[in-house]
Amino acid sequence: MSDRRERFETSSGIPVERVYGGSGGEEPGAYPFTRGIQKTMYRARLWTMRQYSGFGTAEQTNRRFRYLLEQGQSGLSVAFDLPTQMGYDSDHAMAAGEVGKVGVAISSIHDMEELLDGIPLDRVSTSMTINATASILLALYVAVAKRRKVDPKDLSGTVQNDLLKEYIARGTYIYPPEASLRITTDIFAWSASAVPKWNTISISGYHMREAGATAVQEVAFTLANAIAYCDAAIARGLPFATFGGRLSFFFNAHSNLFEEAAKFRAARRLWARIAKERFGAPDELAKLRFHTQTAGSTLTAQQPEVNVVRTAYQALAAILGGTQSLHTNSMDEALGLPTESAALLALRTQQVLAHETGVADTVDPLGGSYFVESLTDAVEAGASAYLEKIDGMGGAVPALTRGFQQREIHEAAYRWQKRVESRDAIVVGVNAFTGSDHPKPAVLRVDAGLERERRERLAQRRKARNAAGVETSLAAVERAARGSDNLMPAILAAVEAEATLGEIADRMRAVFGTHRDAAAF
Repeated sequence: MSDRRERFETSSGIPVERVYGGSGGEEPGAYPFTRGIQKTMYRARLWTMRQYSGFGTAEQTNRRFRYLLEQGQSGLSVAFDLPTQMGYDSDHAMAAGEVGKVGVAISSIHDMEELLDGIPLDRVSTSMTINATASILLALYVAVAKRRKVDPKDLSGTVQNDLLKEYIARGTYIYPPEASLRITTDIFAWSASAVPKWNTISISGYHMREAGATAVQEVAFTLANAIAYCDAAIARGLPFATFGGRLSFFFNAHSNLFEEAAKFRAARRLWARIAKERFGAPDELAKLRFHTQTAGSTLTAQQPEVNVVRTAYQALAAILGGTQSLHTNSMDEALGLPTESAALLALRTQQVLAHETGVADTVDPLGGSYFVESLTDAVEAGASAYLEKIDGMGGAVPALTRGFQQREIHEAAYRWQKRVESRDAIVVGVNAFTGSDHPKPAVLRVDAGLERERRERLAQRRKARNAAGVETSLAAVERAARGSDNLMPAILAAVEAEATLGEIADRMRAVFGTHRDAAAF
């Protein structure tokens, strides 16, 4: 991979070297990867600018995707609506009032075809933020590629597929943890040969941080979940080498610039040691590759234009910390769905950082800073202490069923809220500097007629398909769920037969049941 430019220099013409000094003699691209997972990092290739988008219908979201790609976005990231996340079709009673509201509504292969219309699937990587129904959405993506004669082996992207954090912080789970781990590891096993370039999980600290976790807790609970997934896969007979290279991570970037940059460095180092010492991973498979999103929980409805400043600094922290891809939130997200102009400004924020500030010109520019190196050590030590405690409980799953992570996050959130209320922590526009006569920006709203339109379209699709073929394919999904066969081939056959997401999820509900949170708080 060649450098982006032949020569790197400041605006005064001072040469900028690839790397400066050392972190205990450590080089970027070398174990334990504190300084980055590549020797040249952004000098060779910038991070992927992957703006998270999705609302209304597949057609509406496709227009936003194509617009952002035209404006320089380099990867797609799909937000799905709550019914899709929870395994309900748009015409289900449980979907009422939520269709297309917080993401795109996807129920069938036809929806997925519309979502991806005009997108070169063998050239653009796609991240899908989906968990309980990750297996179905991945199958839909592969099925559309096959219809277009694109070899699934050429597809690249990520499916979040991280259910443990849903039990801890977010709540969009369907099945009990044991069944969820089975589905997750089925995806690992099937994807290794079917879609070998696909990241089969994005182990997410983001949502735990949004719920109130500290930076230390975010690292600890994310890596504890990663250990649980690896243990489950190995228990299923999968060697680490078959899935370790496709593990990816997803972190939050908050506003404390130096702590956040140190957090990413510490997470990388800690995971490298866990992967090597616990799972016997070679150096290449011990690299922590991660996507970052700026902190949605820090966005304010008051003075929303200030959110542009917040996200710029948060994005800077992610870049200084060595992220592989990045989403910058839009300034209006505390008010509603991002408008096109706000989404463009969020993308432009990344482009300014990449091309005008010089932060991409040298590797690990904060390396060697007394402050940042000390913070990196402190975050690692704090996260290691949590991991030891969770190990003592039997791992992430027993700990979450006891409510440990949930309680820790709730207590951290409470402490932060008390600091804001006492003005020990200042939030501009909320508890200080509140005067502003700027008008609120326009808010994007989903058309009230969308739900009716979706119901009518689904009814037409169901009438037009081969009902007997659909039933045969759904019966095969249920048989696989009741047995021990990998679920993915049956799910792929079902979506190709035009079974809907909700119908497939219902067959698995019939076998696995649904999870009810019984953790004691």
